[in-house]
Amino acid sequence: MGAVPALASAFQPRTGLRERIEQARAGHATVVLTQVLSGGGGVGKSQLAAAYAHHALSEGTELVVWVNASETQQVVAGYSDVARRIQAPGAGGQDAETDARAFLAWLAVTSRSWLVVLDDLADVEEIAPWWPPPSRAGHGRVLVTTRRRDALLSGGGRAVVEVDAYTPAESMAYLRDRFTGAQTPHLLDVQAEDVVRKLGYLPLALALAAAYMINEDVPCTPYLEVLTDCELRLETLLPHQADTEGYGRQIAAALLLTLDAAQQCNPVGLAAPALRLASHLDPAGHPQTLWADAAVTRYLTTHRSGSTEPAALPPPDVTTEQARSALRLLHRYGLITCDSRHGPRAVRLHALTARAARETTPTHDVPATVRATTDALAAIWPETDHTDPDLCSVLRANTDTLAAHAGDLLWQSHGHAVLYRAGKSLLSAGLYAAALTHWHHLATTAGRLLGPEHSDTLTARANLGTAYREAGRTPEAITLLEQVVADAERLLGAEHLETLAARNNLATSYLMAGRAEEAITLLEQVVADADRVLGLGPESIAARANLATAYSEAGRTAKVISLEEQVVADIERLLGPEHPDTLTARANLAISYREAGRAEEAITLEEQVVADRERLLGPEHPSTLTSRNNLALSYAQAGRTAEAIPLEEQVVASFERLLGAGHPSTLTARNNLAVSYKETGRAEEALPLLEHVVADIERLLGPEHPDTLTARANLAASYRQAGRGEEGITLEEQLTTDAERLLGPEHPNTLTIRANLAFSYLEEGRAEEAIPMLEQVVVGRDRLLGPEHPETLTARNNLANSYSNAGRTAKAITLLEQVVADTERGLGPEHPYTLDARNNLAMCYKEAGRAEEAIPLEEQVVADRERLLGSEHPDTLTARANLAISYWQMRRAEEAIPLEEQVVAGRERLLGRDHHDTLTARYNLAASYRQAGRTEEAITLLEQVVADAERVLRPEHPSAVAMTDTLRSWRRANKPRWWRW
Repeated sequence: MGAVPALASAFQPRTGLRERIEQARAGHATVVLTQVLSGGGGVGKSQLAAAYAHHALSEGTELVVWVNASETQQVVAGYSDVARRIQAPGAGGQDAETDARAFLAWLAVTSRSWLVVLDDLADVEEIAPWWPPPSRAGHGRVLVTTRRRDALLSGGGRAVVEVDAYTPAESMAYLRDRFTGAQTPHLLDVQAEDVVRKLGYLPLALALAAAYMINEDVPCTPYLEVLTDCELRLETLLPHQADTEGYGRQIAAALLLTLDAAQQCNPVGLAAPALRLASHLDPAGHPQTLWADAAVTRYLTTHRSGSTEPAALPPPDVTTEQARSALRLLHRYGLITCDSRHGPRAVRLHALTARAARETTPTHDVPATVRATTDALAAIWPETDHTDPDLCSVLRANTDTLAAHAGDLLWQSHGHAVLYRAGKSLLSAGLYAAALTHWHHLATTAGRLLGPEHSDTLTARANLGTAYREAGRTPEAITLLEQVVADAERLLGAEHLETLAARNNLATSYLMAGRAEEAITLLEQVVADADRVLGLGPESIAARANLATAYSEAGRTAKVISLEEQVVADIERLLGPEHPDTLTARANLAISYREAGRAEEAITLEEQVVADRERLLGPEHPSTLTSRNNLALSYAQAGRTAEAIPLEEQVVASFERLLGAGHPSTLTARNNLAVSYKETGRAEEALPLLEHVVADIERLLGPEHPDTLTARANLAASYRQAGRGEEGITLEEQLTTDAERLLGPEHPNTLTIRANLAFSYLEEGRAEEAIPMLEQVVVGRDRLLGPEHPETLTARNNLANSYSNAGRTAKAITLLEQVVADTERGLGPEHPYTLDARNNLAMCYKEAGRAEEAIPLEEQVVADRERLLGSEHPDTLTARANLAISYWQMRRAEEAIPLEEQVVAGRERLLGRDHHDTLTARYNLAASYRQAGRTEEAITLLEQVVADAERVLRPEHPSAVAMTDTLRSWRRANKPRWWRW
């Protein structure tokens, strides 16, 4: 009884949803269908109920009643009619309500099977006396469809099932079935998935769209172009004339059907303006906290309709609680979803509901709606993104959505601050490609609307330059920033604060391009201008800190430390010892100490910075994590790897949790951890980590970003250390080609990559290929950085090693003697580079048979490293091992043995008994025992070494084979000889 709707064309059974309905039915007499994300009508509630009604009839249910429940009187009339037709006891036909009650009483006691469907229930309160009762015989069932979400729906033994739009698979199946049934399968093309996504998988919208495409013979691809045209209204895109299923309403009216009723409920008059504001935000959700902002409550106050206050009185201010009540009201009427469990996406609505709300917003109200929404977004944005990265991600998405809807309204006299805040947030999140797109759009729009010389246009172009640089497109960054500096100097003056900032930004790009001297010249001017115009203040101190970084890049180590020590003193005096900028200055000074080989001073300072940042900023602030990472690097340089690696592992875990696995800071931390694994001989752990870093960084920044090249270089070095030299060389050869193409043949990073390739050639015995390459590196660094730059000295040192490996010992010695003299003069006698150069010179002296000259030099290196680095630093152990070999070569085994015993003990403790360097040290000790006449000890020790080498390296490994051959020869030499008489 009643008009049960026919099933729609291409009806989808929605198996998963029906299973949930059946589960809800168990133990409940009534099942209420409602939607959860659709924002209103069109999700197919009535069609689901109709499918159940048709199924009930086909299964032999004796009574199926379909009642339109949009008004309570219609429910009463429907019940009354059914009561008369089934001749329910007490139904006399004189009074509708009496007959309706008779019908309900009959439902409770009858033994017949029945199904009652209340379709489109609107008034939950008024329907209370007219709920069908439970069937005492257990043969009855009630289905209700409604847009409401009131708590009353779940009372009285009823279960609420939330009905959403179709799933993507159901949506595609619908289109496929609909087009096939209409004999137009050609309309389903490659853009079909984008069409159903754009329609939000809404069944009603899909039905209207499919009918339109069939009628007009328009495939999905051209329809999608029309659908994404923001200028077209929904009625044009989804015309009600295409309503082949008899829904009966225009799409906008269908989606907003309950809005008028919501407007009349408390808080009266707020539903419509609240929905209009929400419709300008991301349908996927926005924070509920936005509705507590003053910009929103002012907007609701101004645009409230239906107020009960006298017309002469100004409307009372809408409170935060009333704004929240308006959200809950819209939620109850199925126009939005408001659920705090979804965090920063607590408030959601269907994209088509949002579009319908925007289209029905009076034109004169749009600017105020946009302004309130924009101001509220800006107000709730955290001061720093790290405090709530999920919230910032949602705010960026909402800013994008708002900007797409608002267009030029966000550029009245200037660009709204929220646009600039979103761009900086993208840079902070390491989303450089998205940041580049964002700032390019802002710069273009600002230039068009405000003019090329407006300060907001300059700011947008400057940030676009930063985005180019961070995305690895340094040449484009420099070109743009040079224009920005010229424009700022012309428009604002050379000493304006924004001009100084632009010149500082340009200098940073020069540094990334390897143009350190140009950066220094520019920054020295910035420092002088800042001092003259601003005096000693934060801006002047920041300029000095950047200048120190440029000095560091140029290898002017002494100048760096002197300047940074002055910066620390000035900023402590100006801002206090606990200001964040003071801590940053100390952290920079510590890095310079470490780079100068003063690891213990760096550690002392960094431990203090870590403690201060943990106390002042919190243990998981990005600056705190960066400080911990820097401290770990200093521990590693000081040979304290047992402290460094756990700290780096903690930093990686924290960055992954706070910023995500793909954030640049996370990738840097994982790269540093992998390098530490590699340097402590844990190549089997380093390699997978570096391979993941390379894959992640290529995906995030692209294969040609400088940071990607660096990660690939570290991976190649790990391949080399793991004995996979050919793989390392293949990767480095490709890297060299890429760096020369992307950065230029004389960029510092290109020279470093070329030097690494040459080193790999040396490791594989290809010295003759390495030498020309290293000679090019020396010439390039000499011309680019100067003859006494640390990297130039390193290149000359590596070239000398290659000469030595090629048997050109005399040439190596000549070059190394120059390097030692230059490093002592330029970096100081105790700098790590100086100690390395002395050590290499001693090795060459030994190769040339000049051991008597090598030993004093090595003794000095051992003494210096013990004093500077400590007795168990890996470099100290290496220096002792080299000196012991020299003693052994001079037949001074008794002096070699104590040194080698210390080396073995230290390496076992630091690297483990099975590390290749530990095995080598034990082998050398065995050789010294034998030379000293302690043959039995020598053979016993070598037997242990051979067993460990075969187990760890495999018997066929060259080192294991050599050790086994030595053991055999010692055993033969130790056998007693018997003479025949």
